[in-house]
Order: sequence, then C-alpha cells, then structure tokens
Amino acid sequence: MKTVLGKLVSINVRKVLWTARLLDIPVTLEPWGAGVRDPNVPEFLALNPNGQVPVLRDGDTVLWESNTICRYLAHGSALLPPDALGRARVEQWMDWQATELNNAWRPAFMTLHRGSTKFSADEVQAGVRDWNTKMALLDAQLARTGAYVAGDVPSVADVVIGVSVHRWRATPIDHADLPAVRAYMERLSLLPGYEVYCGDATP
Repeated sequence: MKTVLGKLVSINVRKVLWTARLLDIPVTLEPWGAGVRDPNVPEFLALNPNGQVPVLRDGDTVLWESNTICRYLAHGSALLPPDALGRARVEQWMDWQATELNNAWRPAFMTLHRGSTKFSADEVQAGVRDWNTKMALLDAQLARTGAYVAGDVPSVADVVIGVSVHRWRATPIDHADLPAVRAYMERLSLLPGYEVYCGDATP
C-alpha cells in the first residue's frame, strides 16, 4: 500500500491524490502539514529534509516533490507517453506549472485567499496581472490543442495544471475572460476524482 503524507487543503497533495485516483492506485493519506501535524520534526525531516508535503512512501521507497511523485505514479500508464518527445511535451507543462505559474499566483493567492500580510498592495496587483498573463498563455495553448494541455488526450500535466486553474478561479480577483480555459475545465470535470480534488467545493 502506498502512503501519502500531507493534507487535502494542499494543492500539491491534491495533485498526487488525483493522479492516483485516475490510475486506480490505492493510497492512504496520513495527515501531515501546518495546522495538522508539524512536519518540522526529525521523523518527517528524515523523509523530506525540506519539511514540506507531500511525501510518498511506497514500501522502502520515499519520494518528495509533488510533480516528481505524479510522474512516478504515472510511469507506464496512459497519463505519461512512453516516447521521449511525447513525455517531454507533458513534462514541460508540468515544469511550467511548478515554476512560472506558481510564482505568478503566490502574492495574490496568499494575500486574498490565505490572509497573508507579507505582500504590499502593489505586489498583489502586480501578481494578479502576472497571474492573468500566465493563464492567458495557457488559454492560447488550449486553443491550439482544442483539448488538453499536451494534446488530444489527458495526461498527468492536466492534473497539475487543473488544480492550479482551480486555485485561480477560487481566488477573489478580476479574472481574465479565457474561453479555452473554461472549456478545458468542463472537459476535466468529466474525469474521475475531479469534484474531490479540483471542484468548486475543493478547499
């Protein structure tokens, strides 16, 4: 049995759990994270020295970094192409989500959704503009494919992008009008586990 250490409110934990759900891989969620069980203790740091969730335990194997865990789970499945170029096209969007898109949403999300006082009003407004710019880039890609981020069929890239789009829609900002993104989320809503990990009621 595979065990995921984390909490459902974490976007990165939801990536892993949704990937497992799409692949019918049974996992157990062991509660860890701020407000649940402090990961900055020797027991947890021995698994992930960064002190962050999620962590995957699979027998004697321990992995951290959510996108890496998703790739590991998806290996050999329809969610991750077997050919080098197909896999690279999926992974470039996963890397984009983890670097470009995440960096864009941080000031606005942390301030307007989580109540952080770390960022100034100017930083939040700049963050909103940057976030919408990145989302417009995604909209253009989806308009080109007409379906999913990396092509005609869902991939693990759509799991990590999908939870990020949910975060964008759930944050109280002025959202850019992005019809391809809107249609994309309607397609994703047909996938198993969407309501739990990416739906309107998701934290």
